[in-house]
Amino acid sequence: MKEQDVFVLADRALDDVVGQIKQDQWDMTMPNIFAMGGTEPLALRQVVNGHAHDDAWVPDMLAGRTMSEVGEDKWSGDILGDNPTASFAIFVNEACEAVEALDDPERTVHCSFGDYPAREYLWQVTAFRGMRAYDLAMELGFDPTLPDELVTGMWEQLTPVADEWRQYGVFGPRVEVADDAPLMDRLLGLTGRQPRAAGSA
Repeated sequence: MKEQDVFVLADRALDDVVGQIKQDQWDMTMPNIFAMGGTEPLALRQVVNGHAHDDAWVPDMLAGRTMSEVGEDKWSGDILGDNPTASFAIFVNEACEAVEALDDPERTVHCSFGDYPAREYLWQVTAFRGMRAYDLAMELGFDPTLPDELVTGMWEQLTPVADEWRQYGVFGPRVEVADDAPLMDRLLGLTGRQPRAAGSA
């Protein structure tokens, strides 16, 4: 499955979860797993705003622009506005359109943490969005089931690199799952999450 296709599936899955957030949930304090590299707990709105920020950068990143060329503060602060659900959907749509228009997966993308081929950049952000869709749904009490195509695409992308990424702290310790378990449960175990079959959902 093409990197672009898996990215779009992951971003749409996250957008589906965000679209279910109730008005009285936006200010709720999230567990530390959602701290996005910080040490202080974040509100749900801050977590979603962080993903909106990431999506807002996708078109410029895939166009080969550096953050300094664009302006590092272009998407700083709260960019969700008065209607966070609708605003987030707009950023998702623009990111997905840019990804679908990508004609060269080997094009260099200038991330804040180094230069990478667009293909690898998409792997990184796809894994974050796809698993965050699951984590948010679990935390908020929504159905956490990811689309079958997305699960398959993420499994194909992450299986070769998961142990290496685990050394960098991207994933927690692998949870052993039976080879004949549903693929989503195997994906959860691969990314350090307790499979649903073991009673976590």
